[in-house]
Amino acid sequence: MTLFRWGAFVLELRCEAVRWADDEPWPGVVEVQFTDAEGRRWSLFDKAPIFAATGELGPDTSYPVEVTVACAVAEDDGLAGDDQVVTVSTSPHGVTAPDGREEFTVRWDQLIR
Repeated sequence: MTLFRWGAFVLELRCEAVRWADDEPWPGVVEVQFTDAEGRRWSLFDKAPIFAATGELGPDTSYPVEVTVACAVAEDDGLAGDDQVVTVSTSPHGVTAPDGREEFTVRWDQLIR
């Protein structure tokens, strides 16, 4: 169980929707990607409204599209400078990587605060 230091404070992690993955379950599944602080590229799959609530993602969308995923701070070094790193959890909306991972170390400048 992850304990969030900042309580209910939710941030947004900048990502890129790269493709429409499936029409089912409704309203459809999108693959989004981001690169962590160590340069590893991660994919997340979930329903389109999780990443873009205004409906701009669909099977006919021209990808890639800049989107975000809600996240919460799981661990940080106490410094919020853009060159610092922070571990975030994508659990606020239940989003995980295909292997079930929900915690990722990213740079602060990847977050919308």
